[in-house]
Amino acid sequence: MRHRVYGRGLGRDKNQRKALFKSLISSLLISETIDTTEGKAKSVKGLIDKIINQAKNPSTKRLVSQFLINKNITEKLFKDLVPRLGKRNSGYTSLVRIGKRLGDGASMVRMSLLLENHNKDKKEKNTQK
Repeated sequence: MRHRVYGRGLGRDKNQRKALFKSLISSLLISETIDTTEGKAKSVKGLIDKIINQAKNPSTKRLVSQFLINKNITEKLFKDLVPRLGKRNSGYTSLVRIGKRLGDGASMVRMSLLLENHNKDKKEKNTQK
């Protein structure tokens, strides 16, 4: 029975799981889309929302940089990604099933950030004038 057990273990201990989540989030912020297993993607989804919500407040840059070890990723998040997220409060990622992995049959998903393009906004403003 799983009474009062929260989260997925993913066959790893606490430190390995934390390192896995950090690397998945870093990869997602760098490339804006990753292919991973469904369990890993669902586990990371809440963490990504928390980090992006913290990044919306410029005074929390130190907290975000403690989680994201690479300074370039932190800068990209604050200067590039947060403005492109628009007025969205949560749900920054989308999961699309892409089938089963050939090796072990694990269900794979494509996880991507839901970003808005600045070019679209500029075109809409120009057409409204």
